[in-house]
Amino acid sequence: MKLLVTGASGQVGWELARSLMPLGEVVAVGSAECNLAQPQNIQSLLERVRPDVIVNAAAYTAVDKAEADEQQATFVNGTAAGVLAEWAKKSNALLVHYSTDYVFDGNKATAYTEADEPCPVSAYGRSKLAGELAIGQSGCDHLILRTSWVFASRGRNFVRTMLRLAQERQELSVVDDQIGAPTWARNIADATAHIIRQAQKERQQACFASGIFNLTSAGETSWHGFTRAILDGAAERGLLSAERLPQLRPIPTEAYPLPAPRPKNSRLAGGRLRERFGVALPDWQNALARCLDEFPKP
Repeated sequence: MKLLVTGASGQVGWELARSLMPLGEVVAVGSAECNLAQPQNIQSLLERVRPDVIVNAAAYTAVDKAEADEQQATFVNGTAAGVLAEWAKKSNALLVHYSTDYVFDGNKATAYTEADEPCPVSAYGRSKLAGELAIGQSGCDHLILRTSWVFASRGRNFVRTMLRLAQERQELSVVDDQIGAPTWARNIADATAHIIRQAQKERQQACFASGIFNLTSAGETSWHGFTRAILDGAAERGLLSAERLPQLRPIPTEAYPLPAPRPKNSRLAGGRLRERFGVALPDWQNALARCLDEFPKP
């Protein structure tokens, strides 16, 4: 089996290059080799590699920038995803694509299921929903995995940002009324490998069904609670001085205005993924602990 991974320099893409190796030949490409803003390059890459499975971990992820650049965000997250899907349909390849909690408005009182109607309130959310729709309309064999609050020990993410700010400031004010499940990129990649292995067996047996599945850590917290766990865990490991941890102050969303509105409820129910593939990610606190263990001590 030959697998093409896009977005190889990102958090999830970097982990996928390792997690997918037991499945076959992995061709992992970054934006230099596969720029989703240039569809002609996508086509030539696909024809050259001829993958059996495409795992699209590339995306326009600048959430706030997208508010003023929605056309570009939609092209990368929507149109380009459709190009991948059309090639997958034509070539009988499986497409695995990542989406986000931002396709919902966050107003639901309980966790969102895959059956809930999307209602994005940001340009980024609309662009990711455009990708979901383009893939679904293509008719290719596909799996769309919605995740949330992705973090890792490398790349640009909330954990690394908080560790840096904790060394620079005496006080941190963090939003406490947005709830979700921080999800480790490695858990996403490892789960994806398991899902692909089973999906390919289903395709060989002619019993495969395309669909959308939520893929997030177990448990939930706020950004403030996540930050508290990051700081405490870092202090326990000697990554930060326990005596000089900044004061952590909870604030409402309204006290930290940003160009793009965020869903206050980002919880995604994982029942469908467990039932179909037997996959359930560990608790976010367990994942965070394992991630922090990877950081080098100063």
